[in-house]
Amino acid sequence: MKKYFYRLLARYLSLFVLPQNSLVEIDPVTTRVLDAFPQGAAAFRDPARNGGVPGRANIGFEEIRERSPDYILLSGLVHQERDIQALLASVHAESNADTRLIITYYSSLWRPLMRLASRLGLRERTPEPNWLAHQDIDNLLYLENFELIRRENKVIFPVWVPLLSDLANRYLAPLPFFRLFCLVNIVVARPLRPDATTEPPSVSIVVPARNESGNIEEIVRRVPAMGPRDEIIFIEGNSTDDTWATIERVYREQGAQRRMQIGRQEGKGKGDAVRKGFDMARNEILMILDADMTVPPEDLIKFYRAIVAGHGEFINGSRLVYPMEKRAMRFFNLLGNKFFATAFSFVLGQRFKDTLCGTKVLRAQHYRKLAANRSYFGEFDPFGDFDLIFGASRMCLKTVEVPITYAERTYGETNISRWRHGAILLVMLVFAARRIKFI
Repeated sequence: MKKYFYRLLARYLSLFVLPQNSLVEIDPVTTRVLDAFPQGAAAFRDPARNGGVPGRANIGFEEIRERSPDYILLSGLVHQERDIQALLASVHAESNADTRLIITYYSSLWRPLMRLASRLGLRERTPEPNWLAHQDIDNLLYLENFELIRRENKVIFPVWVPLLSDLANRYLAPLPFFRLFCLVNIVVARPLRPDATTEPPSVSIVVPARNESGNIEEIVRRVPAMGPRDEIIFIEGNSTDDTWATIERVYREQGAQRRMQIGRQEGKGKGDAVRKGFDMARNEILMILDADMTVPPEDLIKFYRAIVAGHGEFINGSRLVYPMEKRAMRFFNLLGNKFFATAFSFVLGQRFKDTLCGTKVLRAQHYRKLAANRSYFGEFDPFGDFDLIFGASRMCLKTVEVPITYAERTYGETNISRWRHGAILLVMLVFAARRIKFI
């Protein structure tokens, strides 16, 4: 049981903790989890225990901050801790803004079986005086300035039985009813810290443009000032009208007044254009603005305020809060948006009301990490939205949605094919479920 259970737990944690991520586990109860992460270190609050994990970096608790780990792990530790709130306060003091805290804890429903397994030698014999409900964990995190990012319920069958164990743990455990009976809860949280920067960050606004000649000048006129060195990056994508000629003209005429970059994509699809634009970007914050202006450029300031204030790390637009203009979205498109939002929220573990809004915002430092691990999900996203959504979810970035008023297009025709792109989205949904939820 022990070998199979800890192998499962390590597999679930490896969804977040990548080989290039640094990990510190505090006071490991057993080394079985840490053994799965060669880059991991053990941190002990008791100096007498330093050096307690053979063949692994062993550090004092006060050394955690100077190592600036990507993840701090409390694996089952909350069950033994006399003062969990004090532990979380000390962890917060050793964290930086990008650190993620992972807590694993057991469901109290399993308490009698866990005790029996310990007596039978099927698991480590450890004292577990604390059995906490989800609300207890949430409250303790809140009290010590941690924000809950996601919670996963795992392992419904903790012993190895061929076929049965894999079926139960991979496919049944994540489902709404069955997850009530899961043994392990995994919580990921981020420390809330005031922004120490003095100068407001600047923005690179990437505008993918295909057959949008009539909107280029209007975009430049209407994009609001946000940071001191904002830039607009137009990426033209195989247009059949004079979009590229218009971009070149606007760049010549207004490039001195507005910081601008322009480029033409070599590949196809909005996703390819967004990746090219982000690679060209020179500022701390990256934004996407669709050239059809169905998201008003003036609303970008709302996204900017959300990310600068630290309310979120991945800011997504939502078109499904306010009433939209009459011809802004067709009926079946609306139904499709609602379906995919619900489905992807389940798969990703964070709430999305609108996954297909074209405006998305994140910091350049997070995007670079996301891009470095893009191969996990593949590079077949033609929209560019899910490349970012999937990556942000795996990195446990805090997602916040900004409601916008969705306007109808005033120039040109949509580049979206309702049924063909809907089919692609279904394939991506199934693929993401297998790579994130049913692992």
